[in-house]
Amino acid sequence: MNDAAATPGHTPPAYLPSWPSSSEQPAGPRRDPAEEASGRPRRLQYPPAPEPLPVPVIDNHAHLDFRDGLVAVSTADHLDAAEALGVAGAVLVGYDVPSSEFCVGAAGEDARAKAAVALHPNDAPGLLAEGGYDQALARIAELSRDDQVVAVGETGLDYFRTGEWGRDHQRRSFYDHIALAVQAGTALQIHDRDAHADVVEVLTDAPQRPDSVVFHCFSGDADLARICNENGWYMSFAGTVTFKNSHQLREALAIADPQLILVETDSPFLTPHPYRGQPNAPYMIPQTMRVMAEVRQDRLEQLCQQVMLNTHQAYGQWL
Repeated sequence: MNDAAATPGHTPPAYLPSWPSSSEQPAGPRRDPAEEASGRPRRLQYPPAPEPLPVPVIDNHAHLDFRDGLVAVSTADHLDAAEALGVAGAVLVGYDVPSSEFCVGAAGEDARAKAAVALHPNDAPGLLAEGGYDQALARIAELSRDDQVVAVGETGLDYFRTGEWGRDHQRRSFYDHIALAVQAGTALQIHDRDAHADVVEVLTDAPQRPDSVVFHCFSGDADLARICNENGWYMSFAGTVTFKNSHQLREALAIADPQLILVETDSPFLTPHPYRGQPNAPYMIPQTMRVMAEVRQDRLEQLCQQVMLNTHQAYGQWL
């Protein structure tokens, strides 16, 4: 086992300040050390490793260039710790040109990773207003043709951070990314925050859709889950499903078509209960998977097998 690997009940060594520095550590943006709502300082220690999964799954949405905690962690160390706990690999997800380039490069260096590339919906209004959108989208289109890319995303609509003034710009970008996914023959990873009805409207209205549509960090209720069931759209559940106040989300998971369920961390965000607010990483997937199995009253092994199969169906098999 690699020295960076994880032991249940202990924070993996690569996430401790004593771990030696590495030239492979990402130089991406840093997560705010304060809580978003209260402004209180967050605990910046990574959580202890959960018990490993009986059957491997894949983290289908992770931002490994986005730094958090007290140390920078290399992609290889992230994936080593995750693999030791039954998380066989990850889809590394871009949200602008630099992060998309990072994801493609990192996936090219580690067979356990694949990449998704996009311009985040919250960035689209500013890029369009400043005149940099066409050049940025052209670079995303170029990256989308790389052999390491299995999805275009995260793209979609976000009405939480972007007000009425930017919604038309977000819709234009969403349509453009849908077209990119169709042209590249990849899946589409959707960011949907406070915009469920409009996301469904754009997907329904688009001239063409890719074969695989994934609602990253599914945040809807049972009604949206039924719409996804009817259309064959994947629902990817993150640590939010473990939060005490996520009753509607668990209701959605309970009725989701088992063939459409995926799992993710959205790391370094959305760390599962009881470590909410602390840094997140792919090795925390087992914490979320166990809650998902409880909600659905499934055997953990059976649900893991189904999620792995679904991941292969959505993105193609690379592990």
